[in-house]
Amino acid sequence: MNKQLERVSFAGALVTLGIVYGDIGTSPLYVMNALIGDAGKMGNISPNYVIGSISLIFWTLMIITTLKYVVIAMQADNKREGGIFALYALVRKNSKWLIWPALIGGAAILADGTLTPAVTVTSAIEGLKKQHLGPVVFSNSQHNVLIITTVVLLVLFMIQRLGTGVIGKSFGPVMILWFGFLAVFGIVNLINYQ
Repeated sequence: MNKQLERVSFAGALVTLGIVYGDIGTSPLYVMNALIGDAGKMGNISPNYVIGSISLIFWTLMIITTLKYVVIAMQADNKREGGIFALYALVRKNSKWLIWPALIGGAAILADGTLTPAVTVTSAIEGLKKQHLGPVVFSNSQHNVLIITTVVLLVLFMIQRLGTGVIGKSFGPVMILWFGFLAVFGIVNLINYQ
């Protein structure tokens, strides 16, 4: 066994869950609405359409994760460093033109980091429109969605300066609850709506 590898702990797994899987775990907030909700603009939705859509999502994630990360990305490193620019440093001597894919990839990562939080939080808040949560009834106003989204993003970005460790420690338990919520409601709906 490699002595440089640290022992995997529950706390480390929890931090990883919060940082890595937080993005994937929040996708159901807007993906399913885009496929079969009002955003899909479809009158009649067949069970085959729903199963096919979910299958497409599942297999896309499985194939991309397996091929891109497990087979390719985990095998390529630059002195145990990863990422687009670390990998570019490995190949730049042989092919100078590879700076362009590296720059495009870096720009895509920056764009993803900018757009994903805004889309995720906005979609989550929009999902609360006209919902009754105990005595609280969320209004249908887009103005309220904008205000709540702005406040949530400002708080998240203010916390972010404390580092990924703090975010991971706080988001890890939240993601466990969220995945548990998804599992319970998924099983209940599978039983009720076979």
